[in-house]
Amino acid sequence: MSILFVLLTYLVIISVNYFWFQTPKGIPIAPRPSVRPPAPVMSKEHGFSIPKDYAFHPGHTWVAREDVEDVRVGMDGFAADMVGKIDRIDVVGATRWVRQGQKLMTLHVDGVSLDLVSPVEGVVMAVNQDVLKDPALALRDPYKDGWIARLKSPDYKTNEKNLMQKSMVAPWMHYTQTRLSTELAAANPALAQDGGVPVNGLLQRVQPELRQKLITDFFLN
Repeated sequence: MSILFVLLTYLVIISVNYFWFQTPKGIPIAPRPSVRPPAPVMSKEHGFSIPKDYAFHPGHTWVAREDVEDVRVGMDGFAADMVGKIDRIDVVGATRWVRQGQKLMTLHVDGVSLDLVSPVEGVVMAVNQDVLKDPALALRDPYKDGWIARLKSPDYKTNEKNLMQKSMVAPWMHYTQTRLSTELAAANPALAQDGGVPVNGLLQRVQPELRQKLITDFFLN
């Protein structure tokens, strides 16, 4: 008798939970709102705006830690300036394992494709849907709302040894800018503005041969 009573009680609890918590038909469950990343603390060094605690890959992508293993990644300001505009961004699918330096995304601009690499190794946990819908967001706000993907990177401590970080960032940015200006001056002095700062959307303004050289030299394609 006691066993029967326990079974009946169990069935009553299950029935109550089912009818109480069941979502009515035809009413979709609202998706959980995505958590917007905090605005980075920016500093000005050697004329460059640098987000604090971000680390940079030589292929011009960045990574910021969110937790012990969770990181957020995106393209840096140099890449945004070089591209100038983006028609579409393709990102490798969620749950995909990417290695440090392996292609993470492809930018499509006026029929030209440009691959950007992952700054760290890990599993793609989420892709920023806002930036897929509005690729220009990655150019307007590359270090905050224009992030590209979230990764789980269990070997981040090892990966970060291959990245530019802290006091290394500003000298690296300066070297990259100087190197680009030198290449442009050798190819066509009119492509560089006063002070050696390249024009925005440079990759759309150069001949295909020079464009491919710049993509190879600066984005490791």
